[in-house]
Amino acid sequence: MNEHIFKAHTHLPGTTMAAEGMPRRAWTVAEIEAMVEAGIIDGDERFELIGGEVVPMSPKGARHELVKIELNRNLQQTLALDLSIAPETTLRLDEKSFVEPDFCVFPRSIAPGDMRGYDVLLAIEIADTSLRYDLGRKIGTYAAYGIAEVWVINALTLVTRVHRQLGPEGYRDIAEFGPDATLTAVRVPSVSICLSALGLRPV
Repeated sequence: MNEHIFKAHTHLPGTTMAAEGMPRRAWTVAEIEAMVEAGIIDGDERFELIGGEVVPMSPKGARHELVKIELNRNLQQTLALDLSIAPETTLRLDEKSFVEPDFCVFPRSIAPGDMRGYDVLLAIEIADTSLRYDLGRKIGTYAAYGIAEVWVINALTLVTRVHRQLGPEGYRDIAEFGPDATLTAVRVPSVSICLSALGLRPV
């Protein structure tokens, strides 16, 4: 994380690392939501819950927001009418896990609050400081909960790693594409994006 960004967010909660071999208490989604409602956890705190473990998220930088804005503009204009796209929605996976993808594409017939992993036709992540997490543990979580296709866009290089063909051991088809490539989602062909055509350039 950028040192100056960190100093500017000193209100962020502290983190701990459990001692090797020591058990940890698993939180549930309901417990986390109750703590937010009670004010124990600030409603503005950014985190995900993976298997009962709270995973703090880094503050989003200007580059991340630029890529997200341009993607959102394109997706809202081109998405088929029978589909919905939810930016930064809370995706509840089970009673001990929720994640917050940058974008989720799902059937319009499903209310966002009722959406589960297997309902998501495409998840898109935009990553800068979170790239290692998004390409590691989070991808494994997406695979475990049946999300058919995931794109992880490196906000700096604009290289997108595409994960498809979900199988028992995870995604069998993983490939990287540069900013000049046109990416089309397998189950939602109305999602077809070329990052450079959106006016984005690597930094």
